[in-house]
Amino acid sequence: QVQLVESGGGFVRTGGSLRLSCAASAWAFSTNAMGWFRQAPGKEREFVATINWSGGTTSYADSVKGRFTISRDNDKNTVDLQMNTLKTEDTAVYYCAARNRPDPSDEDVKYDYWGQGTQVTVSS
Repeated sequence: QVQLVESGGGFVRTGGSLRLSCAASAWAFSTNAMGWFRQAPGKEREFVATINWSGGTTSYADSVKGRFTISRDNDKNTVDLQMNTLKTEDTAVYYCAARNRPDPSDEDVKYDYWGQGTQVTVSS
């Protein structure tokens, strides 16, 4: 059973930073792509960032490009999301996702496993 456990969420003022981390267990982490998605109250879940198996290819939603950075550590089975210059519109539950393929994807339906989510609240 694959488990994805997110951590690092919380409350931050606008312009601040947070770093989310996702730990994967019982799975071939180092050979598969990972992603971060988010869902705000009353909205559909949306793509945030994705990274390929090696970490050499990343992709971001336009709304976070230049502010967020996704990275992974294949020795520790973790994927992180560094979030800088946070805005109120970044408030959401953030989900880590894993897919059984090495190439990244911005489509949530292409992911096979999901974490439970971690709340990020940005307020002025």
